[in-house]
Formats: sequence, structure tokens, C-alpha cells
Amino acid sequence: MARWFIIIGIILVVIGVLLYLTPSIFKWFGHLPGDIRIEKENIRIYIPITSMIVVSIILTLIVNLIRYFKS
Repeated sequence: MARWFIIIGIILVVIGVLLYLTPSIFKWFGHLPGDIRIEKENIRIYIPITSMIVVSIILTLIVNLIRYFKS
């Protein structure tokens, strides 16, 4: 189990460095059709429904590929 925590930690660090060095990679996140954005004078509300569905599909594919190649 410790091995998986180390792997997940390394992946998170790589993603963090990528986001820090090239923030334009995920500029689309929160701006897809279906994402709710409410902006008023002192209030900003972002509900990225479509973006979260895309992330969910990508993560599902990755997990299924890992499970397929592991067995």
C-alpha cells in the first residue's frame, strides 16, 4: 500500500509542476458548454458540471486500463 501512496504522490507532484509551469494546459477547465458560471457584483459561483464529467470519464478509462494490464 505504501508503494501506491508513493506513486500517487509522484503523479500529483508532476501534475502540480505542469500546472505551475504551463497554466494554459487546463485553461479549458470550467469554460466548457454546460459549466455554470454566475458572476455578479460581489459574487462569483463556478459549477463545472461538464468539466467534471470529462475528468470522470478520463479517470475511469485510466483506472480500467490499469486493471486490464494488471490482470
